[in-house]
Amino acid sequence: MEVFLVDGTYELFRHYYALPSACDKQGREVGAVRGVLASVLGMIKGGATHIAVATDHVIESFRNQLWPGYKTSEGVEPDLLAQFPLLEDVLSAAGIVVWPMVEFEADDALAAGAAAAAAFAGKEARVERVVICTPDKDLAQCVRGTRVVQLNRRTRVTLDEQGVIQKYGVPPLSIPDYLALVGDSADGYPGLAGWGAKSSAAVLAKFGHLESIPKDCREWHVNATSAGALADTLCREWDNALLFRTLATLRTDIALFEDVEQLRWNGPKPEFDAIAAGLDSAVAEPRKAPLSKSVSRKSASRKTAGTS
Repeated sequence: MEVFLVDGTYELFRHYYALPSACDKQGREVGAVRGVLASVLGMIKGGATHIAVATDHVIESFRNQLWPGYKTSEGVEPDLLAQFPLLEDVLSAAGIVVWPMVEFEADDALAAGAAAAAAFAGKEARVERVVICTPDKDLAQCVRGTRVVQLNRRTRVTLDEQGVIQKYGVPPLSIPDYLALVGDSADGYPGLAGWGAKSSAAVLAKFGHLESIPKDCREWHVNATSAGALADTLCREWDNALLFRTLATLRTDIALFEDVEQLRWNGPKPEFDAIAAGLDSAVAEPRKAPLSKSVSRKSASRKTAGTS
C-alpha cells in the first residue's frame, strides 16, 4: 500500500485562488472547500486507500513565540480563513482522517505522520511508500530514500532523496540547516545576509550541519563567493542561525495514530450525503475584491493556479 499525507492548508489556499467563489444557502463561502473535497476524493477514486489531511486550524503556532516575524493570519482573506473549520468537518464526514493543528502546524503533522508511517514501512512490507503531498520546501527534510517521497500535486513532480539533492544541493537531513542560512520568506524568517542558495548548498553539501562548518573559511575548500564574509556573518549571527534552524525543523514527536490501518478510507459517514448536497448546490459568483491589498506571506506563496 501507499500512504498519502496531504497538506490541507496548501490545498485550501490553492483552490481558493484557482476557483471561482461559491456560496451555499447559508451565505457561506464554500468554493475552496468544494474544490479540495473533489480533489481528495479524486485521489481515492484513483486508488488511494490510506490517506490523511493536515490543516492549520489556527495559522499561528508555537513558532510565533520564538520569532516575532513568523507567519500569521494577518492579511489572509476572512472568507478563506472561515473555510478551514468547514473543510475539516467536510473531510471528516467524507470518512477521511483529518489532523487539525492548533499548537503545531500542518507541516509538523505531515512530518510526524510521515515518520510514523515510515516506521511501519520499515517493519511491514505492506507499506510500500509514504507520499507527502505538498510543494513546501521544508517538508523535503522528511524524504527518506525512495520510501518517503514528496509530491507536488499541481506539477505532478515527485522528489525522492536523490531528487531533493538535485533540487537543493543538499540531502534531506540538511534542509533545516539550509533554510536557516537562506531563509524562508513564506514562513517569515530572513536567513543570514549574503548566504544564498548556491553558497549554502556548497558549504552544507560538504559539512552537513551548521555546527560542522569551520569558523575559518580557509578550511572550507568549496566554491563559495565571498567566503570570508560568509564566515564572518555566520559567526556574528550564530544565535540567529540556530534559531532559524529551530523554526525550520519540523516536529515529529506528535502522536497522530497507532496503526497505519487507522488511515484507511472506509467510505463516508451517514451525514456526508446531506453535506455534499449542500456543497453541490452552492452558487458560483464573482469573487469580491479583497478588503486589503496586504496578503500574508504564506498566502502569497500559496497562490497557485490550476487544480489536480
